[in-house]
Amino acid sequence: MTDSEMVIACVEDYFNEVGVAALKIVAGSIQVGDVLHFKGHTTDLLQEISSMQRDHHPIKIARAGDVVGVKVLDRVREHDKVFKVFLED
Repeated sequence: MTDSEMVIACVEDYFNEVGVAALKIVAGSIQVGDVLHFKGHTTDLLQEISSMQRDHHPIKIARAGDVVGVKVLDRVREHDKVFKVFLED
């Protein structure tokens, strides 16, 4: 099995108190259950999306142009790139 990745978003902000990253979706879409790879100068985090919000309301899917909050397991940083991971057989 191999994986491929596509740039899908950029981190606009990180809220340490609640462990949430604000993501600007730049291409395609993401949904709860997708695997994201956060990558930056000191960031390398791979995780499945467990929850996502837009304007403080839970959502299941976000599309290009949306700014959403995503719960993250570790610190991410402003301007980190976010890749959507595609699992291939």
